[in-house]
Amino acid sequence: MLKIIALLGLLGFSALVNAEGGYEAITPAQPVQNPDKIEVIEFFWYGCPHCYSLEPSMVEWLKTKPANVEFIRQPAVFSDLWGKHAKAYFTAEALGVLDKVHADLFDAIQNKKQKLVSEDELAKFFADHGVKDEDFRSAFNSFLVDAKLRQAESTGPRYGISGVPALIVNGKYKVTAQSAKSQANMLTVVNQLITQESQKK
Repeated sequence: MLKIIALLGLLGFSALVNAEGGYEAITPAQPVQNPDKIEVIEFFWYGCPHCYSLEPSMVEWLKTKPANVEFIRQPAVFSDLWGKHAKAYFTAEALGVLDKVHADLFDAIQNKKQKLVSEDELAKFFADHGVKDEDFRSAFNSFLVDAKLRQAESTGPRYGISGVPALIVNGKYKVTAQSAKSQANMLTVVNQLITQESQKK
């Protein structure tokens, strides 16, 4: 009985340390794409105002992130609407224009209040960014984009994602505004976890 009480005490202390550390442990830990790198995944949705407000900080962080960090953007899919926007992301990725349209997709949805959910709406948006209509529609309706969308639907639950923005470090730690006590502190916690994980390499 004493051993059980001691174990429960340790578990309680572990949870407290994690809470104070600004992250939640992911159990079980998820595999990373490149074991030689420290993987950071950003789960987001273009329709999320909190993701939009975090974006400038993410852009600055990407300019100075350590060389051993592999950064992955991951659209979260919790509904059909989220799926439409995720499909826009994967279409841009397939067309090689993600760097050109990522910020503008946020701006169009958050500031200009464009829905950008139908194929025709998105075709016009991409056309305004120099993508031919037939090229957009070919990518939008491709097997590759459909496969990535289906994969995205199952990816969030594997990491215990229940909201966005959320940052995952090395498949082991989830950082949210709640766990980090504020959105402004999220990347500070991520940097601390990157340093921690780098020391294990």
